[in-house]
Amino acid sequence: MLGMDGYLSWDEKTITDFSEQNINALYERGFVFTRLGKGQMTQTRSVRIDLDKFELSSENRRILRKVENVKMIAIDLPHPNYDWRIHKLGFDFYTQKFGAGTFSANKIKELLTSKESNSNLLLEYSIENNKVGYCIAYQNNDWLHYGYPFYDLVNEIPNLGIGMMTKAIVWAKENNKKYVCLGSAQNPAAVYKTQFKGFEWFDGERWRDDIDELKKIL
Repeated sequence: MLGMDGYLSWDEKTITDFSEQNINALYERGFVFTRLGKGQMTQTRSVRIDLDKFELSSENRRILRKVENVKMIAIDLPHPNYDWRIHKLGFDFYTQKFGAGTFSANKIKELLTSKESNSNLLLEYSIENNKVGYCIAYQNNDWLHYGYPFYDLVNEIPNLGIGMMTKAIVWAKENNKKYVCLGSAQNPAAVYKTQFKGFEWFDGERWRDDIDELKKIL
């Protein structure tokens, strides 16, 4: 079935227990935080990287070399020094890539500045002093949920999108996380997420690592 946000959803719930133990248990059952409201989660065909099994492949290293001049920093949310250019970049990205109405500037600003947001981390990517990309994320001691990435489409920096994701996975492993959630696998466009060692997907009941089976489903 489709959830309230238009994506594949097997179950939905709004939590009031925000303990790390409860959130980890739900992510383990394929639930992920949504952008719809405080505590709202949906159970979907979630995908994750088991960081115990993750190591850089030759392709991952090739991508990192392409973006070696891109610096990533992590900023706790709510944002301490918010700038309107962040939501402008996000709005332009989602409108150009996915169409009008996909992600409003107001919603992006809300996720980054409101205490009622499920997101608690912003990954910021820059070249020297030029901000070229961001990812709105959730983290705790065990998980990094790489939620809503967006980047500068005008500069056309080669491999920036996948480079941002790869840098985030490396950062999570260096910071002793157990898993990186890469959202969900809804359609064939999600196949690029399978290129990381330790990739797993939730089939509604359990986590699986059979990538060929997932590709058949998609």
